[in-house]
Amino acid sequence: MSTASPIRLLHFADAHIDIANYGRHDPETGLPMRVMDFLSALDQIVDAAIEEKVDLVIFAGDAYKDRNPQPTFQRAWGKRMMCLSEAGIPTLLLVGNHDVSPAVGRAHTLHEFSTLSVPHIHVADGLKLWNEAQLGVPVQVLTVPWLSRSMLVGRVDTLGRTIEEIYQQLEELVTARITTLIEQADPNTPLILTAHTSIQGAKYGSERAVMLGHEVVLSGGLVNNPKLDYVALGHIHKPQSLSGKDSHPPIVYPGSIERIDFGEKEDKRFVLAEVGKGETHWEFRMLKTRRFIDPEPITPRTEHFMEDILSQLPAAEDVAEAICRVRLKFPRDDEPLLDERAILAHFRDAFDVKIQKHYLTSKRSRLGDAAGVEAMTPLELLETYWVSEELESEEIDMLLGLAKEVLADAL
Repeated sequence: MSTASPIRLLHFADAHIDIANYGRHDPETGLPMRVMDFLSALDQIVDAAIEEKVDLVIFAGDAYKDRNPQPTFQRAWGKRMMCLSEAGIPTLLLVGNHDVSPAVGRAHTLHEFSTLSVPHIHVADGLKLWNEAQLGVPVQVLTVPWLSRSMLVGRVDTLGRTIEEIYQQLEELVTARITTLIEQADPNTPLILTAHTSIQGAKYGSERAVMLGHEVVLSGGLVNNPKLDYVALGHIHKPQSLSGKDSHPPIVYPGSIERIDFGEKEDKRFVLAEVGKGETHWEFRMLKTRRFIDPEPITPRTEHFMEDILSQLPAAEDVAEAICRVRLKFPRDDEPLLDERAILAHFRDAFDVKIQKHYLTSKRSRLGDAAGVEAMTPLELLETYWVSEELESEEIDMLLGLAKEVLADAL
């Protein structure tokens, strides 16, 4: 057993700082105000790291919404990372799926920190075991960045194999490599594993629709290795612990730092932990984020149409500066009865409001006649089916994106 004192760790993930799904631009900075919300959450995390005098910060991947961030957003991220650097806090930046290009050899979004050798900032873009000499902290960190099929497929035999068989081979390959690195670690020094991936048994948030079938999934048994002292995960936006309250090691997804959309209903968090050899104590810390208000769908009666809608809306004083959604279900013939201006006036103090209409018509009429169906492409058929099942537009868009990837792989 090591006699070294536990290290203080701050763990966060899935920043996605340049997502601006709702709202307007700030007149002073020119930035979308939703981007400023994400940066406010990131500021809270950086401030906590400095105030709590942590020994190490681990960011478990996905700094931006995609691999081609605008320079303005790169500057905003860089300023926050420089605050950690100037405070002398070793910070490990793990590369996530939104950070890396699918083309082999292209730079990822975090490359500039390693290219410029920014003090105390370390970029983890490979499967590697980091030690105290490299990090400047008495701890070992095994890093597992996003591992795409294109990055690994050259190492397995794909001839005549299905997609499922290829992914099974890839998972076996990665599992064997991680197991080897765990065995190579110093048994007397705390060992952290950080990975941007899905773990079997994890509960997904609204981001799940764009990930199905296109990722390496690690087993729960692999990360539950007793030689590990903390498992710092990223990629899933729903905060959760995959280990029991008193079990070792803790296996934790902190979740995203701000709500991406209405599918993310949980409070947003990061983790503070004291990691020692064989014993770790940790806790979630809540972030102050913008409210999302999403009442139950309203099905107004024709004879009291607007009265029913307005009576079921949240109080006007309760929606100030919140992002709101109003979901309405009614027959298409009642469309002339809808007064959207009255609804928008009710939400005048809200940050943003979306009105979503779902027409109550028969599935047969939505699907059309057989001749029309036969002329549709597979994507058009899928979209028509999802509309007939009354899925929300955001869900349909995500599913269509996934379907395009699946169909492309099948061709």
